[in-house]
Amino acid sequence: MRPVPPLRIRQANEEPLRSGDYVLYWMTAFRRPGWNFALQRAVELAQECSRPLIILEALRCDYHWASDRLHAFVIQGMADNQRAFAARAAARYYPYLEPERGAGKGLLAALAKNACAVVGDDFPSFFLPRMVAAAAKQTPCRLEMVDSNGLLPLRAADKIFARAHDFRRFLQKNLRPHLDDFPEEDPLKYQRLPDLKQLPASITRRWPAVDIEALRQDRIDLSQFPLDHAVKSVAMRGGCEAGEQRLADFLAVDLPRYDEKRNEPEQEATSRLSPYLHFGHVSAHQVFHAAMARENWTPDQLADKATGSSAGWWGASEPLESFLDELITWREVGYNRSWQQESHDQYESLPEWAKTTLAEHAFDPREHTYSLEEFAASQTHDPLWNAAQRQLVREGRIHNYLRMLWGKKILQWTPSPEEALEVMIELNNKYALDGRNPNSYSGIFWVLGRYDRAWGPERPIFGKVRYMTSENTARKYNVKQYLRTYSASSRD
Repeated sequence: MRPVPPLRIRQANEEPLRSGDYVLYWMTAFRRPGWNFALQRAVELAQECSRPLIILEALRCDYHWASDRLHAFVIQGMADNQRAFAARAAARYYPYLEPERGAGKGLLAALAKNACAVVGDDFPSFFLPRMVAAAAKQTPCRLEMVDSNGLLPLRAADKIFARAHDFRRFLQKNLRPHLDDFPEEDPLKYQRLPDLKQLPASITRRWPAVDIEALRQDRIDLSQFPLDHAVKSVAMRGGCEAGEQRLADFLAVDLPRYDEKRNEPEQEATSRLSPYLHFGHVSAHQVFHAAMARENWTPDQLADKATGSSAGWWGASEPLESFLDELITWREVGYNRSWQQESHDQYESLPEWAKTTLAEHAFDPREHTYSLEEFAASQTHDPLWNAAQRQLVREGRIHNYLRMLWGKKILQWTPSPEEALEVMIELNNKYALDGRNPNSYSGIFWVLGRYDRAWGPERPIFGKVRYMTSENTARKYNVKQYLRTYSASSRD
């Protein structure tokens, strides 16, 4: 097994690697058994220390926007992970569901007390960075955070890119060496590590693991947890098994038409992988590997010159080039910002030109304004916007193109751009399975000018920020069936 690249490893405290009973992998963002640098690093340290490996996957219930929808998706992933780790004798999997707010407090510290080292997931957004900072103060052994977010290591670029074109050009100049450093597909395969017969009873009594049979049979009763039960679970199933199936279906059916049909709301030619990427049920490396293998692609096909163009550099087919630009450029430019800018989810992080033009038009008259409650309930005058919001509430997603329109109309129908941002973040993070993610914040802030340029003519409310209308969208794409599917009366 190749070592994890040092650029992906960050020591979060100043404690040493020490003699202990086991190595602990604290799984919080990369919730998968393979293609996972963090798990791979934990295996490395367990081998180095000749100690067992414990994998803690815990789910607290006090995170912002905690709901049946988000909890169910993660718990379904736990069931998949339990099956995967049960088939590998090299690690002990410890799934824990916090039954009430605060009940899980102290679990990580208790496990770390007997550990040689703790390895965690270095995810740069939502509450996770603050959680890691707090954990670092309570961990008496080495705490390493490992970056398994994307193809480009977070710390390979120490500047924030204001435009996708500039970030794409940087990728074309610098990504090639990192294509040789992929995580192991199955880091536990063929591993021989000492077995830990049992965890201390003082830990398992206070923080009992999930009932494995209930996990296997989908019998976890979410009504017992202090969650937002009004945000229901959805048909899309979470977990690495479902994620891998969605990837296989996309590559076989949708990828060949991706470049031509992905913006068509009625075609469903998008990948629909973003929830699995967000929760770490699939890996960007895994997706890239599977997509490139279909075309027998090799790095020798890369263009010699970095132009920043969204097509042609990879030397792949047009549909695949188009998909790679979304998977790598547009996804990872958000990660590039989020790890370097703590305020990446704040209005003040917008580019100066956007803040200036929006301020100049902040008091322009609005023909329509709506409250957060009216937006959430799809109670606007615009049938297409209402349909998109209903899709979000019902399915936990909006078609990618309509998601942009959805945000632009919120900007137009709120009293100020600051309030528009609050509404977008609240609705997206509450209902979308892929919310609370650097890539998700990129999409929201793009509505307000991030990663874009000034446009003319200057318009009321928008100023120089890009303008979109439902009427133009309906003229450009077929939406009649979409409107019927997500009408107010269409739900069973």
